[in-house]
Amino acid sequence: MTVPPATGPRSNSPLSGWRVIVTRARAQSSGLVERLAEAGAWPVEVPVIEIVDPIDGGVALERALSRIEDYEWVVFTSANAVERCWRHLGDGRPLARAKVAAIGDGTAAALAEHNVIADLVPGRFVAESLVELFPCPVRLGEASVLLPCAAQAREVLPVGLRAKGWHVEVVEAYRTVSAAPDGVGFEALDDADAITFTSSSTVTGFLELAGPERVPPVVACIGPITARTAMQAGLGVDVVATPHTLDALVEALVEWAEHRGVPGNRR
Repeated sequence: MTVPPATGPRSNSPLSGWRVIVTRARAQSSGLVERLAEAGAWPVEVPVIEIVDPIDGGVALERALSRIEDYEWVVFTSANAVERCWRHLGDGRPLARAKVAAIGDGTAAALAEHNVIADLVPGRFVAESLVELFPCPVRLGEASVLLPCAAQAREVLPVGLRAKGWHVEVVEAYRTVSAAPDGVGFEALDDADAITFTSSSTVTGFLELAGPERVPPVVACIGPITARTAMQAGLGVDVVATPHTLDALVEALVEWAEHRGVPGNRR
């Protein structure tokens, strides 16, 4: 889907007329699409990933959440993990006895929508920062942390928390898989000015479906982990958002455009 830019005050922004590719899962892309349109860009949705059930259909997650009182902490690394857990929890009351940690404002906001206020949200929205701030347990090896996360998630959190003395139960809450190619969206790649990556999975998903030769001139990543994945894949990264939020991603792209103008190597 292509969304025309806003006609309000920001239609004269440096992004006016830019075609910007949004690679997020279609169910999650609306927030970024709207922000880009408000900034004067022409967002084009090319979803390269889908969020689907875990392989076991959520049995392990449901089992873990049924004994939520056994955990001192529940750590949420994404809004996807929050939403998948709430399919089983129903509301926030089962979390009343546990402390809750969240990585990122988006994750904390997803919790707040269910009337749960996170006890710990690191200033930098990466797992390393959460490990650094996370308290040590009073009784080493006896206190438990529940970590519902994506399949094949980074090992930084469980390894770091175990090193601090916590027993960590990692439970697959969802999987990220490649989306079916969208012919209409893919046609827009050749005329695009920029592409946004909001996770490492969007980088790998795009490259699997389209290849590096179809990456638009300007690459914008939501944070350092995503940027590192892109660079390890051989892509040049022009924009990295700070903080690692959708708003900051759009503002960083606006700032890049303000100083550089429309990319000269548009195909």
